[in-house]
Amino acid sequence: MNENTKHQTPNTRKASSAKHQSRNGAADGTLVFGIWCFFGVWCLGLGVSAASGLKTKTQHVLELLRLYESRNVTFIEPDDSWPIVWERACGVHVWDAEGKKYLDLTAGFGVAATGHANTRVVKAGQQQMERLLHAMGDVHPHALKAQLARELSRITFERWRVSLNPSTVKSLNRVPVQRFNDSTVQRAKTIFCNSGFEAVETALKTAIMATGKRGIIAFEGAYHGLGYGALNATHREHFRGPFRSQLGQFAHFVPLPEAGQASRLTQKTSDDCLKEIQEDRRGACPTRERVEDCIQRLFRREQIGAILCEPIQVRGGINVPPPALLPLLRRLCDEHRALLILDEVYTGFGRTGKWFACEHNEVIPDLICLGKALTGGFPLSACVGRADIMDAAWPPSNGEAIHTSTFLGHPVGCAMALAQIKEIARLKLVRRSATLGRVLLEKLSALRATRSTLSISCRGLGLLAGLEVRYPGGSPATKVALQIIKTMIRRGFILLPEGEHANVISFTPPLTITERQLENAVAALAEVLNHE
Repeated sequence: MNENTKHQTPNTRKASSAKHQSRNGAADGTLVFGIWCFFGVWCLGLGVSAASGLKTKTQHVLELLRLYESRNVTFIEPDDSWPIVWERACGVHVWDAEGKKYLDLTAGFGVAATGHANTRVVKAGQQQMERLLHAMGDVHPHALKAQLARELSRITFERWRVSLNPSTVKSLNRVPVQRFNDSTVQRAKTIFCNSGFEAVETALKTAIMATGKRGIIAFEGAYHGLGYGALNATHREHFRGPFRSQLGQFAHFVPLPEAGQASRLTQKTSDDCLKEIQEDRRGACPTRERVEDCIQRLFRREQIGAILCEPIQVRGGINVPPPALLPLLRRLCDEHRALLILDEVYTGFGRTGKWFACEHNEVIPDLICLGKALTGGFPLSACVGRADIMDAAWPPSNGEAIHTSTFLGHPVGCAMALAQIKEIARLKLVRRSATLGRVLLEKLSALRATRSTLSISCRGLGLLAGLEVRYPGGSPATKVALQIIKTMIRRGFILLPEGEHANVISFTPPLTITERQLENAVAALAEVLNHE
Protein backbone atom coordinates (compact mmCIF):
# COMPACT_ATOMS: atom_id res chain seq x y z
CA MET A 1 0.00 0.00 0.00
CA ASN A 2 1.49 3.35 -1.03
CA GLU A 3 1.40 6.69 0.83
CA ASN A 4 -1.56 7.90 -1.17
CA THR A 5 -3.82 5.00 -0.29
CA LYS A 6 -2.81 3.81 3.20
CA HIS A 7 -4.77 6.56 4.93
CA GLN A 8 -7.85 6.12 2.74
CA THR A 9 -11.00 4.84 4.35
CA PRO A 10 -12.86 1.90 2.77
CA ASN A 11 -15.43 4.36 1.43
CA THR A 12 -12.83 6.61 -0.15
CA ARG A 13 -11.05 3.57 -1.64
CA LYS A 14 -14.37 2.34 -3.03
CA ALA A 15 -15.06 5.69 -4.58
CA SER A 16 -11.58 5.84 -5.98
CA SER A 17 -11.96 2.36 -7.46
CA ALA A 18 -15.24 3.30 -9.09
CA LYS A 19 -13.63 6.41 -10.51
CA HIS A 20 -10.80 4.34 -12.05
CA GLN A 21 -13.26 1.83 -13.49
CA SER A 22 -15.20 4.69 -15.03
CA ARG A 23 -12.04 6.04 -16.67
CA ASN A 24 -11.03 2.60 -17.99
CA GLY A 25 -14.50 2.01 -19.36
CA ALA A 26 -14.42 5.35 -21.13
CA ALA A 27 -11.02 4.50 -22.60
CA ASP A 28 -12.26 1.10 -23.77
CA GLY A 29 -15.28 2.71 -25.29
CA THR A 30 -13.18 5.27 -27.10
CA LEU A 31 -10.92 2.50 -28.45
CA VAL A 32 -13.87 0.44 -29.68
CA PHE A 33 -15.43 3.53 -31.20
CA GLY A 34 -12.17 4.33 -32.97
CA ILE A 35 -11.89 0.82 -34.36
CA TRP A 36 -15.42 0.94 -35.69
CA CYS A 37 -14.82 4.36 -37.22
CA PHE A 38 -11.65 3.11 -38.94
CA PHE A 39 -13.47 0.02 -40.21
CA GLY A 40 -16.33 2.17 -41.45
CA VAL A 41 -14.04 4.56 -43.28
CA TRP A 42 -12.13 1.61 -44.78
CA CYS A 43 -15.37 0.04 -46.00
CA LEU A 44 -16.51 3.38 -47.34
CA GLY A 45 -13.18 3.71 -49.14
CA LEU A 46 -13.66 0.31 -50.70
CA GLY A 47 -17.09 1.32 -51.82
CA VAL A 48 -15.84 4.56 -53.32
CA SER A 49 -12.91 2.75 -54.96
CA ALA A 50 -15.22 0.15 -56.40
CA ALA A 51 -17.54 2.83 -57.69
CA SER A 52 -14.88 5.17 -59.06
CA GLY A 53 -12.24 2.56 -60.02
CA LEU A 54 -9.03 2.54 -57.99
CA LYS A 55 -6.15 3.02 -60.45
CA THR A 56 -3.10 0.79 -60.36
CA LYS A 57 0.34 2.24 -61.01
CA THR A 58 0.14 0.90 -64.53
CA GLN A 59 -3.23 2.49 -65.19
CA HIS A 60 -1.99 5.80 -63.82
CA VAL A 61 1.01 5.78 -66.19
CA LEU A 62 -1.12 4.79 -69.16
CA GLU A 63 -3.58 7.57 -68.37
CA LEU A 64 -0.72 10.08 -68.37
CA LEU A 65 0.44 8.76 -71.73
CA ARG A 66 -3.06 9.11 -73.14
CA LEU A 67 -3.15 12.70 -72.00
CA TYR A 68 0.36 13.90 -72.79
CA GLU A 69 2.09 11.65 -75.37
CA SER A 70 1.30 11.68 -79.07
CA ARG A 71 -1.35 9.01 -79.55
CA ASN A 72 0.57 7.46 -82.44
CA VAL A 73 3.47 6.34 -80.25
CA THR A 74 2.29 3.84 -77.62
CA PHE A 75 -0.54 1.43 -78.41
CA ILE A 76 -2.80 1.12 -75.37
CA GLU A 77 -5.71 -1.30 -75.17
CA PRO A 78 -8.96 0.34 -74.04
CA ASP A 79 -9.02 -1.93 -70.96
CA ASP A 80 -5.33 -1.22 -70.17
CA SER A 81 -4.44 -4.90 -70.63
CA TRP A 82 -1.62 -3.83 -72.97
CA PRO A 83 1.10 -2.67 -72.54
CA ILE A 84 2.78 -3.44 -69.25
CA VAL A 85 4.74 -0.61 -67.62
CA TRP A 86 8.34 -1.56 -66.94
CA GLU A 87 9.56 -0.68 -63.46
CA ARG A 88 12.98 -2.34 -63.40
CA ALA A 89 15.00 -5.03 -65.15
CA CYS A 90 17.93 -7.26 -64.28
CA GLY A 91 19.53 -10.05 -66.28
CA VAL A 92 16.84 -11.78 -68.33
CA HIS A 93 13.95 -10.54 -66.20
CA VAL A 94 11.71 -7.48 -66.13
CA TRP A 95 9.36 -6.36 -63.35
CA ASP A 96 6.30 -4.26 -64.06
CA ALA A 97 4.89 -1.38 -62.03
CA GLU A 98 2.88 -3.81 -59.86
CA GLY A 99 5.91 -5.98 -59.15
CA LYS A 100 5.08 -8.88 -61.49
CA LYS A 101 8.13 -10.68 -62.88
CA TYR A 102 8.56 -11.53 -66.58
CA LEU A 103 11.07 -13.43 -68.68
CA ASP A 104 12.15 -10.99 -71.39
CA LEU A 105 12.45 -12.74 -74.75
CA THR A 106 13.05 -9.45 -76.58
CA ALA A 107 16.15 -8.08 -74.78
CA GLY A 108 14.44 -4.71 -75.15
CA PHE A 109 14.59 -4.73 -78.98
CA GLY A 110 17.85 -6.70 -78.85
CA VAL A 111 19.69 -4.10 -76.77
CA ALA A 112 20.39 -6.07 -73.58
CA ALA A 113 22.74 -8.64 -75.11
CA THR A 114 24.72 -9.05 -71.87
CA GLY A 115 21.54 -8.94 -69.79
CA HIS A 116 19.58 -6.02 -68.44
CA ALA A 117 21.59 -3.78 -66.11
CA ASN A 118 24.76 -5.81 -66.52
CA THR A 119 26.78 -4.93 -63.42
CA ARG A 120 30.05 -4.11 -65.21
CA VAL A 121 28.38 -2.13 -67.96
CA VAL A 122 26.30 -0.12 -65.49
CA LYS A 123 29.36 0.53 -63.32
CA ALA A 124 31.29 1.81 -66.33
CA GLY A 125 28.47 4.22 -67.10
CA GLN A 126 28.14 5.40 -63.51
CA GLN A 127 31.86 6.02 -63.12
CA GLN A 128 31.94 7.97 -66.37
CA MET A 129 28.95 10.08 -65.27
CA GLU A 130 30.84 11.08 -62.16
CA ARG A 131 33.97 11.92 -64.14
CA LEU A 132 32.66 13.51 -67.36
CA LEU A 133 28.97 13.55 -68.21
CA HIS A 134 29.20 15.42 -71.50
CA ALA A 135 31.93 16.55 -73.89
CA MET A 136 32.17 18.42 -77.20
CA GLY A 137 32.19 15.50 -79.60
CA ASP A 138 33.56 17.13 -82.76
CA VAL A 139 35.50 19.99 -81.12
CA HIS A 140 37.15 19.01 -77.82
CA PRO A 141 37.04 15.19 -77.67
CA HIS A 142 37.38 12.81 -74.76
CA ALA A 143 39.69 9.80 -74.61
CA LEU A 144 36.99 7.12 -74.67
CA LYS A 145 35.76 8.17 -78.10
CA ALA A 146 39.19 7.46 -79.55
CA GLN A 147 39.47 4.18 -77.63
CA LEU A 148 36.08 2.95 -78.84
CA ALA A 149 36.82 3.89 -82.45
CA ARG A 150 40.01 1.82 -82.20
CA GLU A 151 38.13 -1.10 -80.63
CA LEU A 152 35.48 -1.09 -83.36
CA SER A 153 38.24 -1.21 -85.95
CA ARG A 154 39.82 -4.16 -84.16
CA ILE A 155 36.66 -6.28 -83.92
CA THR A 156 35.57 -5.61 -87.50
CA PHE A 157 37.96 -4.99 -90.39
CA GLU A 158 41.21 -5.78 -88.57
CA ARG A 159 39.84 -9.05 -87.19
CA TRP A 160 38.23 -9.99 -90.50
CA ARG A 161 41.49 -9.56 -92.34
CA VAL A 162 43.15 -12.06 -89.99
CA SER A 163 40.37 -14.56 -89.37
CA LEU A 164 38.60 -14.95 -92.72
CA ASN A 165 39.91 -17.07 -95.57
CA PRO A 166 42.40 -15.54 -98.02
CA SER A 167 39.94 -15.41 -100.95
CA THR A 168 37.57 -13.34 -98.87
CA VAL A 169 40.30 -11.00 -97.69
CA LYS A 170 41.24 -10.29 -101.31
CA SER A 171 38.11 -8.17 -101.51
CA LEU A 172 39.81 -5.72 -99.17
CA ASN A 173 42.28 -4.95 -101.94
CA ARG A 174 39.60 -3.84 -104.40
CA VAL A 175 39.68 -0.26 -105.51
CA PRO A 176 36.04 0.98 -105.66
CA VAL A 177 37.37 4.42 -104.81
CA GLN A 178 40.77 6.02 -104.59
CA ARG A 179 42.98 3.96 -102.29
CA PHE A 180 45.51 5.71 -100.10
CA ASN A 181 47.81 2.97 -98.77
CA ASP A 182 47.71 -0.59 -97.49
CA SER A 183 47.52 0.42 -93.82
CA THR A 184 44.26 2.31 -94.37
CA VAL A 185 42.76 -0.76 -96.05
CA GLN A 186 43.52 -2.84 -92.97
CA ARG A 187 41.92 -0.41 -90.53
CA ALA A 188 38.45 1.02 -90.04
CA LYS A 189 37.31 4.51 -89.27
CA THR A 190 34.11 5.42 -87.45
CA ILE A 191 31.52 8.16 -87.33
CA PHE A 192 29.54 7.94 -84.08
CA CYS A 193 25.81 8.61 -83.97
CA ASN A 194 22.96 8.24 -81.49
CA SER A 195 20.34 5.91 -82.99
CA GLY A 196 20.51 3.09 -85.51
CA PHE A 197 18.86 5.03 -88.31
CA GLU A 198 21.47 7.77 -87.92
CA ALA A 199 24.22 5.22 -88.54
CA VAL A 200 22.42 4.17 -91.72
CA GLU A 201 22.05 7.76 -92.86
CA THR A 202 25.74 8.35 -92.22
CA ALA A 203 26.52 5.34 -94.40
CA LEU A 204 24.30 6.71 -97.17
CA LYS A 205 26.12 10.02 -96.99
CA THR A 206 29.44 8.19 -97.11
CA ALA A 207 28.35 6.32 -100.23
CA ILE A 208 27.50 9.41 -102.24
CA MET A 209 30.60 11.24 -101.01
CA ALA A 210 32.82 8.31 -102.01
CA THR A 211 31.23 7.39 -105.34
CA GLY A 212 29.43 10.54 -106.49
CA LYS A 213 26.35 8.41 -107.27
CA ARG A 214 23.06 9.19 -105.52
CA GLY A 215 21.16 5.95 -106.05
CA ILE A 216 21.10 2.92 -103.76
CA ILE A 217 19.63 -0.55 -104.03
CA ALA A 218 17.66 -1.88 -101.04
CA PHE A 219 15.37 -4.84 -100.49
CA GLU A 220 11.68 -5.40 -100.16
CA GLY A 221 10.81 -5.90 -96.51
CA ALA A 222 13.79 -3.81 -95.39
CA TYR A 223 13.69 -1.68 -92.25
CA HIS A 224 16.54 0.79 -91.88
CA GLY A 225 14.89 3.34 -89.61
CA LEU A 226 12.48 6.22 -89.93
CA GLY A 227 14.61 9.33 -90.31
CA TYR A 228 14.08 10.97 -93.70
CA GLY A 229 17.32 9.60 -95.13
CA ALA A 230 16.88 6.05 -93.86
CA LEU A 231 13.16 6.12 -94.64
CA ASN A 232 14.02 6.17 -98.34
CA ALA A 233 15.43 2.67 -97.86
CA THR A 234 12.72 1.38 -95.49
CA HIS A 235 10.30 -0.55 -97.63
CA ARG A 236 7.06 -0.85 -95.67
CA GLU A 237 4.35 1.48 -96.97
CA HIS A 238 3.02 1.99 -93.44
CA PHE A 239 6.14 4.00 -92.67
CA ARG A 240 6.84 5.57 -96.06
CA GLY A 241 3.36 6.40 -97.31
CA PRO A 242 2.53 9.52 -95.26
CA PHE A 243 5.85 11.15 -96.16
CA ARG A 244 6.41 9.97 -99.71
CA SER A 245 5.98 13.44 -101.21
CA GLN A 246 8.89 14.72 -99.13
CA LEU A 247 11.29 11.82 -99.67
CA GLY A 248 14.21 11.94 -102.07
CA GLN A 249 13.21 8.62 -103.66
CA PHE A 250 16.81 7.62 -104.32
CA ALA A 251 16.32 3.97 -103.29
CA HIS A 252 15.37 1.20 -105.70
CA PHE A 253 13.89 -1.95 -104.18
CA VAL A 254 14.52 -5.50 -105.33
CA PRO A 255 12.96 -8.73 -104.05
CA LEU A 256 14.65 -10.58 -101.21
CA PRO A 257 15.16 -14.27 -101.91
CA GLU A 258 14.29 -16.09 -98.71
CA ALA A 259 15.92 -19.29 -97.57
CA GLY A 260 13.67 -22.32 -97.62
CA GLN A 261 10.33 -20.60 -98.06
CA ALA A 262 8.24 -18.70 -100.56
CA SER A 263 8.44 -14.94 -100.69
CA ARG A 264 5.11 -13.60 -99.52
CA LEU A 265 5.80 -9.89 -99.78
CA THR A 266 2.90 -8.29 -101.56
CA GLN A 267 3.83 -4.63 -101.78
CA LYS A 268 4.68 -3.53 -105.30
CA THR A 269 7.70 -1.46 -106.15
CA SER A 270 7.61 1.44 -108.55
CA ASP A 271 10.69 0.35 -110.48
CA ASP A 272 9.78 -0.58 -114.04
CA CYS A 273 12.57 -3.10 -114.28
CA LEU A 274 10.94 -5.20 -111.56
CA LYS A 275 7.56 -5.60 -113.22
CA GLU A 276 8.54 -8.77 -115.02
CA ILE A 277 9.68 -10.38 -111.79
CA GLN A 278 6.55 -9.26 -109.97
CA GLU A 279 4.25 -10.59 -112.66
CA ASP A 280 6.10 -13.87 -112.91
CA ARG A 281 6.58 -14.43 -109.19
CA ARG A 282 3.09 -15.85 -108.50
CA GLY A 283 3.92 -16.36 -104.82
CA ALA A 284 7.15 -18.23 -105.47
CA CYS A 285 10.47 -17.20 -104.03
CA PRO A 286 12.48 -15.16 -106.55
CA THR A 287 15.63 -17.03 -107.46
CA ARG A 288 19.12 -15.71 -106.94
CA GLU A 289 19.55 -15.51 -110.71
CA ARG A 290 16.44 -13.37 -111.18
CA VAL A 291 17.42 -11.07 -108.31
CA GLU A 292 20.89 -10.72 -109.83
CA ASP A 293 19.35 -9.87 -113.20
CA CYS A 294 17.19 -7.20 -111.60
CA ILE A 295 20.17 -5.65 -109.80
CA GLN A 296 22.26 -5.71 -112.97
CA ARG A 297 19.55 -3.83 -114.86
CA LEU A 298 19.37 -1.22 -112.10
CA PHE A 299 23.13 -0.73 -112.27
CA ARG A 300 22.87 -0.19 -116.04
CA ARG A 301 19.91 2.17 -115.79
CA GLU A 302 20.61 4.21 -112.65
CA GLN A 303 23.55 5.88 -110.98
CA ILE A 304 23.93 3.36 -108.14
CA GLY A 305 26.54 4.11 -105.49
CA ALA A 306 25.69 1.41 -102.93
CA ILE A 307 23.69 -1.68 -102.05
CA LEU A 308 22.17 -1.55 -98.57
CA CYS A 309 21.20 -4.84 -96.95
CA GLU A 310 20.34 -6.39 -93.61
CA PRO A 311 21.98 -9.85 -93.32
CA ILE A 312 18.69 -10.91 -91.70
CA GLN A 313 15.57 -8.76 -91.85
CA VAL A 314 14.34 -8.55 -88.27
CA ARG A 315 11.53 -6.00 -88.39
CA GLY A 316 10.62 -7.42 -91.78
CA GLY A 317 9.70 -10.75 -90.16
CA ILE A 318 12.96 -12.58 -89.33
CA ASN A 319 13.58 -13.10 -93.05
CA VAL A 320 16.72 -15.14 -93.56
CA PRO A 321 18.10 -14.90 -97.10
CA PRO A 322 19.93 -17.81 -98.73
CA PRO A 323 23.67 -18.03 -97.96
CA ALA A 324 24.55 -17.09 -101.52
CA LEU A 325 22.97 -13.62 -101.32
CA LEU A 326 25.70 -11.64 -99.53
CA PRO A 327 28.52 -13.09 -101.69
CA LEU A 328 26.45 -12.15 -104.73
CA LEU A 329 26.02 -8.58 -103.50
CA ARG A 330 29.75 -8.35 -102.75
CA ARG A 331 30.58 -9.46 -106.29
CA LEU A 332 28.12 -7.05 -107.90
CA CYS A 333 29.40 -4.11 -105.86
CA ASP A 334 32.97 -4.97 -106.86
CA GLU A 335 31.95 -5.26 -110.49
CA HIS A 336 30.20 -1.88 -110.55
CA ARG A 337 32.50 -0.01 -108.16
CA ALA A 338 29.73 0.50 -105.63
CA LEU A 339 29.80 0.19 -101.85
CA LEU A 340 28.27 -2.70 -99.92
CA ILE A 341 26.59 -1.36 -96.77
CA LEU A 342 25.43 -3.89 -94.19
CA ASP A 343 22.91 -2.79 -91.60
CA GLU A 344 23.84 -4.87 -88.55
CA VAL A 345 22.14 -2.63 -86.03
CA TYR A 346 20.03 -5.61 -84.89
CA THR A 347 22.21 -8.57 -85.89
CA GLY A 348 25.55 -7.32 -84.56
CA PHE A 349 27.44 -8.26 -81.39
CA GLY A 350 26.72 -11.98 -81.22
CA ARG A 351 22.99 -12.00 -81.89
CA THR A 352 23.23 -14.59 -84.71
CA GLY A 353 26.01 -16.74 -83.24
CA LYS A 354 28.82 -14.72 -84.83
CA TRP A 355 30.17 -11.34 -83.77
CA PHE A 356 28.52 -10.01 -86.92
CA ALA A 357 26.07 -11.82 -89.16
CA CYS A 358 28.10 -11.20 -92.34
CA GLU A 359 30.72 -13.59 -90.94
CA HIS A 360 28.42 -16.56 -91.58
CA ASN A 361 28.99 -15.94 -95.29
CA GLU A 362 32.55 -14.64 -94.92
CA VAL A 363 31.57 -11.41 -96.64
CA ILE A 364 33.38 -8.19 -95.78
CA PRO A 365 31.29 -5.05 -96.33
CA ASP A 366 32.63 -1.60 -97.11
CA LEU A 367 30.52 -0.02 -94.38
CA ILE A 368 28.77 -1.60 -91.41
CA CYS A 369 26.09 0.07 -89.29
CA LEU A 370 26.01 -0.79 -85.58
CA GLY A 371 23.74 0.08 -82.67
CA LYS A 372 21.33 -1.52 -80.17
CA ALA A 373 23.57 -4.05 -78.32
CA LEU A 374 26.62 -1.79 -78.76
CA THR A 375 26.12 -0.24 -75.30
CA GLY A 376 23.49 -2.44 -73.65
CA GLY A 377 21.16 0.48 -73.04
CA PHE A 378 22.64 3.90 -73.86
CA PRO A 379 21.78 5.71 -77.12
CA LEU A 380 24.91 5.24 -79.23
CA SER A 381 25.40 3.93 -82.74
CA ALA A 382 28.22 3.88 -85.25
CA CYS A 383 28.94 3.81 -88.95
CA VAL A 384 32.20 1.86 -89.29
CA GLY A 385 33.94 1.78 -92.66
CA ARG A 386 37.12 0.80 -94.37
CA ALA A 387 39.60 3.56 -93.60
CA ASP A 388 40.49 4.15 -97.27
CA ILE A 389 36.84 4.57 -98.18
CA MET A 390 36.11 6.82 -95.23
CA ASP A 391 39.13 8.96 -96.13
CA ALA A 392 38.06 9.15 -99.76
CA ALA A 393 34.53 10.17 -98.77
CA TRP A 394 35.17 12.63 -95.98
CA PRO A 395 37.71 15.47 -96.29
CA PRO A 396 39.81 16.54 -93.31
CA SER A 397 37.92 18.79 -90.92
CA ASN A 398 38.57 22.48 -91.29
CA GLY A 399 36.86 23.22 -87.99
CA GLU A 400 33.30 22.59 -89.16
CA ALA A 401 32.35 18.93 -89.58
CA ILE A 402 30.04 18.11 -92.50
CA HIS A 403 28.19 15.52 -90.43
CA THR A 404 28.00 15.79 -86.65
CA SER A 405 25.66 16.18 -83.68
CA THR A 406 25.66 17.59 -80.15
CA PHE A 407 25.99 14.18 -78.48
CA LEU A 408 28.39 12.63 -81.02
CA GLY A 409 30.44 9.92 -79.31
CA HIS A 410 28.89 10.60 -75.91
CA PRO A 411 31.38 9.78 -73.11
CA VAL A 412 28.89 7.70 -71.10
CA GLY A 413 27.88 5.73 -74.18
CA CYS A 414 31.50 5.12 -75.13
CA ALA A 415 32.33 3.90 -71.61
CA MET A 416 29.39 1.51 -71.64
CA ALA A 417 30.20 0.27 -75.16
CA LEU A 418 33.78 -0.58 -74.21
CA ALA A 419 32.50 -2.47 -71.15
CA GLN A 420 29.78 -4.19 -73.20
CA ILE A 421 32.27 -5.48 -75.78
CA LYS A 422 34.48 -6.82 -72.99
CA GLU A 423 31.50 -8.56 -71.37
CA ILE A 424 30.43 -10.22 -74.62
CA ALA A 425 33.94 -11.61 -74.94
CA ARG A 426 34.39 -12.48 -71.24
CA LEU A 427 31.09 -14.36 -71.02
CA LYS A 428 31.66 -16.04 -74.40
CA LEU A 429 28.21 -14.90 -75.48
CA VAL A 430 28.84 -15.27 -79.21
CA ARG A 431 29.44 -19.01 -78.82
CA ARG A 432 26.57 -19.22 -76.36
CA SER A 433 24.24 -17.59 -78.88
CA ALA A 434 25.20 -20.12 -81.53
CA THR A 435 24.69 -23.09 -79.18
CA LEU A 436 21.42 -21.94 -77.62
CA GLY A 437 20.18 -20.75 -81.00
CA ARG A 438 20.29 -24.31 -82.27
CA VAL A 439 18.37 -25.46 -79.19
CA LEU A 440 15.76 -22.75 -79.68
CA LEU A 441 15.18 -23.57 -83.35
CA GLU A 442 14.96 -27.27 -82.53
CA LYS A 443 12.31 -26.60 -79.88
CA LEU A 444 10.35 -24.22 -82.10
CA SER A 445 10.49 -26.67 -85.00
CA ALA A 446 8.86 -29.29 -82.80
CA LEU A 447 5.83 -27.10 -82.12
CA ARG A 448 2.61 -28.24 -83.67
CA ALA A 449 -0.69 -26.43 -83.82
CA THR A 450 -3.50 -28.81 -82.86
CA ARG A 451 -5.95 -26.61 -84.70
CA SER A 452 -6.17 -27.49 -88.38
CA THR A 453 -6.94 -23.86 -89.06
CA LEU A 454 -3.35 -22.78 -88.36
CA SER A 455 -0.01 -23.34 -90.04
CA ILE A 456 3.23 -22.50 -88.22
CA SER A 457 6.85 -22.42 -89.31
CA CYS A 458 10.07 -21.19 -87.74
CA ARG A 459 13.33 -19.74 -88.96
CA GLY A 460 16.33 -17.93 -87.55
CA LEU A 461 20.02 -17.92 -86.77
CA GLY A 462 21.57 -17.88 -83.32
CA LEU A 463 19.35 -16.28 -80.70
CA LEU A 464 17.36 -14.55 -83.40
CA ALA A 465 14.34 -16.60 -84.34
CA GLY A 466 10.80 -16.18 -85.55
CA LEU A 467 7.66 -18.32 -85.46
CA GLU A 468 5.33 -17.46 -88.34
CA VAL A 469 1.62 -18.07 -87.89
CA ARG A 470 -0.57 -18.42 -90.97
CA TYR A 471 -3.87 -19.85 -92.03
CA PRO A 472 -3.76 -22.97 -94.25
CA GLY A 473 -4.42 -20.88 -97.34
CA GLY A 474 -1.28 -18.87 -96.68
CA SER A 475 -2.80 -15.64 -95.40
CA PRO A 476 -1.19 -14.18 -92.27
CA ALA A 477 -2.92 -15.09 -88.98
CA THR A 478 -2.30 -11.66 -87.48
CA LYS A 479 -5.06 -11.72 -84.87
CA VAL A 480 -4.02 -15.15 -83.66
CA ALA A 481 -0.36 -14.15 -83.39
CA LEU A 482 -1.19 -11.01 -81.43
CA GLN A 483 -3.51 -12.92 -79.12
CA ILE A 484 -0.76 -15.46 -78.46
CA ILE A 485 1.64 -12.68 -77.53
CA LYS A 486 -0.93 -11.09 -75.19
CA THR A 487 -1.64 -14.43 -73.53
CA MET A 488 2.07 -15.08 -73.12
CA ILE A 489 2.61 -11.76 -71.39
CA ARG A 490 -0.15 -12.63 -68.92
CA ARG A 491 1.79 -15.81 -68.22
CA GLY A 492 4.99 -13.87 -67.63
CA PHE A 493 6.78 -13.98 -71.01
CA ILE A 494 7.54 -10.87 -73.09
CA LEU A 495 7.48 -11.39 -76.87
CA LEU A 496 7.07 -9.12 -79.90
CA PRO A 497 5.38 -9.44 -83.30
CA GLU A 498 7.41 -8.76 -86.42
CA GLY A 499 6.74 -8.57 -90.14
CA GLU A 500 4.53 -6.41 -92.31
CA HIS A 501 1.47 -8.30 -91.06
CA ALA A 502 2.66 -8.73 -87.45
CA ASN A 503 2.18 -12.50 -87.71
CA VAL A 504 5.75 -13.52 -86.85
CA ILE A 505 6.44 -14.06 -83.16
CA SER A 506 10.07 -13.11 -82.64
CA PHE A 507 12.64 -14.34 -80.13
CA THR A 508 15.62 -12.06 -79.42
CA PRO A 509 16.37 -12.77 -75.73
CA PRO A 510 19.42 -11.59 -73.82
CA LEU A 511 22.36 -13.77 -74.81
CA THR A 512 22.72 -14.66 -71.12
CA ILE A 513 19.47 -16.64 -71.10
CA THR A 514 19.71 -20.28 -69.99
CA GLU A 515 18.61 -23.38 -71.85
CA ARG A 516 16.06 -24.14 -69.14
CA GLN A 517 14.55 -20.68 -69.48
CA LEU A 518 14.24 -21.14 -73.24
CA GLU A 519 12.63 -24.54 -72.75
CA ASN A 520 10.13 -23.10 -70.28
CA ALA A 521 9.24 -20.31 -72.68
CA VAL A 522 8.69 -22.65 -75.63
CA ALA A 523 6.67 -25.04 -73.44
CA ALA A 524 4.42 -22.17 -72.38
CA LEU A 525 4.11 -21.09 -76.01
CA ALA A 526 3.10 -24.63 -76.99
CA GLU A 527 0.28 -24.60 -74.43
CA VAL A 528 -0.93 -21.19 -75.54
CA LEU A 529 -0.65 -22.08 -79.22
CA ASN A 530 -2.91 -25.08 -78.77
CA HIS A 531 -5.59 -23.11 -76.97
CA GLU A 532 -5.81 -19.98 -79.12
